[in-house]
Amino acid sequence: MDLRGSTAPAGPTPRLAPVIFKAVGEGRPYPDHGLVTPKQWAEVAPRQVRLDELVTTKGTLNLDNLLSEDSTFYGDLFAHVVQWRGVMYLEDGLHRAVRAALHQRPILHARVLVIETAGREDRTGETTE
Repeated sequence: MDLRGSTAPAGPTPRLAPVIFKAVGEGRPYPDHGLVTPKQWAEVAPRQVRLDELVTTKGTLNLDNLLSEDSTFYGDLFAHVVQWRGVMYLEDGLHRAVRAALHQRPILHARVLVIETAGREDRTGETTE
């Protein structure tokens, strides 16, 4: 009998669970997009993104932000993600992403700004020349 109470023969050793994020970064590798205020970010429509597709732009998380019940009271309800060169960077909302992971939710609702190097930024996700 194993620890789960099963008498079935033990199979292969379980693999480690997948990581939460694609990578943990430090800093913003993409060009400045100029969106600063919540009003500017509000023009970017929110959509669902997978946590395992995100690269963080912060290597640390303030536990006060994670544990605060009103952490979004003065801010945007959605995380801010910048997609550049096919990579999705979590610019703001690391605490929301970690909360989602702790609740075993692989999806996060975020405003995704797409920046293309050939053209200018486009808030609809398409490149304009």
